[in-house]
Order: sequence, then structure tokens, then C-alpha cells
Amino acid sequence: MYMDNLQILGFRATINSVEETLDLINSIKKDDEIIQLLNADSIVSKNHIVHGVNQAILAFERGENLAKDISVEIALRCSAQRQISKAFKILGLKEGEMNLCAILIDCDDYTSELSSIFTLDENVFIPDLKNLAEIYKISDDELKTMSMEEIIIDRITKLTVDY
Repeated sequence: MYMDNLQILGFRATINSVEETLDLINSIKKDDEIIQLLNADSIVSKNHIVHGVNQAILAFERGENLAKDISVEIALRCSAQRQISKAFKILGLKEGEMNLCAILIDCDDYTSELSSIFTLDENVFIPDLKNLAEIYKISDDELKTMSMEEIIIDRITKLTVDY
């Protein structure tokens, strides 16, 4: 598995059923392609996602993955969590209005297909730093020494070190 073909897209969505939404996404992609949807409100930047995806792929290559499925591993790594339930609480889909980050790995370009389901909007990647500090339990003291992005990326990296 390689990260040669990584696309990160932002969308605004109304999700009536998480299960039906995931089924719809799975019907779009081919078997060996990965489309992972995450809660964009819990993402500080596209670099955050690139780093999390990279760490997930490396974990699988080293046999140090925490999850059996690469999509779940991506959620774990991007949330800087070791527990799947905590990762999905932070980055998982929920019913109602939400901002989405779509991660496409080794996929054809599904921008038009996804745009027919959701509303393409890169503004979902404008971070709400106060909200992110609460989600990731980041103190003001930490923010005095590092940016929010640096702190979250550091925590993702520490998942590997703490393994």
C-alpha cells in the first residue's frame, strides 16, 4: 500500500443514516480503493490528515497496526487515540449536519460522485482552535510552545513511539 495517490476533500453534509452513507460510499469505490470519511471539525489541517494516513500505512507495513482495517487505523492515527471507540467519538460520522473530510487513497477521482452526495467545500478545513483544544485536551501551556497542528501531529507520532 502506498500513498502515491492521496486526495483530501472537504464537504458539508446532511447525514440521515451513518450506515446508509457508508454503504453508499462503499458502492462508489472499487474493492482495493480506500475512501474514509472523517469529521472535519476535529481536524486541524490537511497536514494533520497526511501525517495520520502516513502513520497508519507505516504501522501496517511494520505489523504494528492497532486495527485490522486500514480505514479504522487511519481514524485511530488521525485522532491520536489507541481505542477505536475514542477515535470514532472524535472523528466519526454522526447523523445530522456535519463537515466531512474525505480521504481517498489509491482511488480514481470520485470528486463528482461525492459532490453529488455532499456539498464540496474546502472551508471545512478552517480550524476552530478553541474546539480542537477541547477535543484533544490541549492546554494553554502547550499552545505557548507549539502550534495546534504541531501538537496534534506530535501526538500522532507518539502513538508509534508508545507502542
